[in-house]
Amino acid sequence: MTQLCPLITAADLKPLLGRPDLRIVDASWHLDGRDGRVDFERERIPGAVFFDLEAGSDRSSPLPHMLPTAEAFAAHVSALGIGDQDDIVVYDTPGLVSAARIWWMFRTFGADRVRVLDGGLPAWRAAGGALESGSRTPLGPASFRAHLDADAVADRADVAAAPDAGIQILDARSAGRFAGTAPEPRPGLRGGHMPGACNLPFADILTPDSTMKRGAALEAAFAAAGIDPDRPVITSCGSGVTAAILSLGLAVLGRPSRVYDGSWTEWGGRHDTAIETSPIRS
Repeated sequence: MTQLCPLITAADLKPLLGRPDLRIVDASWHLDGRDGRVDFERERIPGAVFFDLEAGSDRSSPLPHMLPTAEAFAAHVSALGIGDQDDIVVYDTPGLVSAARIWWMFRTFGADRVRVLDGGLPAWRAAGGALESGSRTPLGPASFRAHLDADAVADRADVAAAPDAGIQILDARSAGRFAGTAPEPRPGLRGGHMPGACNLPFADILTPDSTMKRGAALEAAFAAAGIDPDRPVITSCGSGVTAAILSLGLAVLGRPSRVYDGSWTEWGGRHDTAIETSPIRS
């Protein structure tokens, strides 16, 4: 079976509108706490449903937006009218930020036909795509049969064991946060990074218009961060959202990876985890 490209352009999405198996998902989310649903109701791609990242995550965990159980995810997306056999396209309003996290969640729970709209809503507008606004009722119940792909997820023990196991850790946070010279946006977290980690700020694999770099330019971004594409990778960030952008980029290159779901919120929030504060070595 040919592997589905994890990205779709606005030009390629436009003629698909109206297909009965197409499900468009607005995954807008903001680190500062603003409600992404406001974006959704102000302006969206016709037919889109809103995926609330917080509501669709594990609300019982003390860590932010951790993966829910397979049963909870199935119930959440089924209520949105999304089935596991649908053709799912995820986007967000900034361009390419939180959409990657929702793409990864769908993939991790068994969706084979799920892609991210490259460049998000700005790219859709630039391509002259139609828009709608106002509140919207979900399509009605569907059947999403979810099963967890454990190989897509890393936990704290996996990260701690990674250097000795020859597994690369790739951190999507800014260089300052990685080095421990810039403050963390969440209170109570230490600065720095996991021992042995490499740093690739997620914006470095995007173009100025928030689309994903392609081909040699994308490969060069990972190489510049010190990543060997032939060795396994665990991606991390502040709380597991932008780590998924790096995993999306690796998927574009045909490379698997795992997302550390707890990310720096878990690692940096503990006092029994080792950290480094020196900038990444070239």
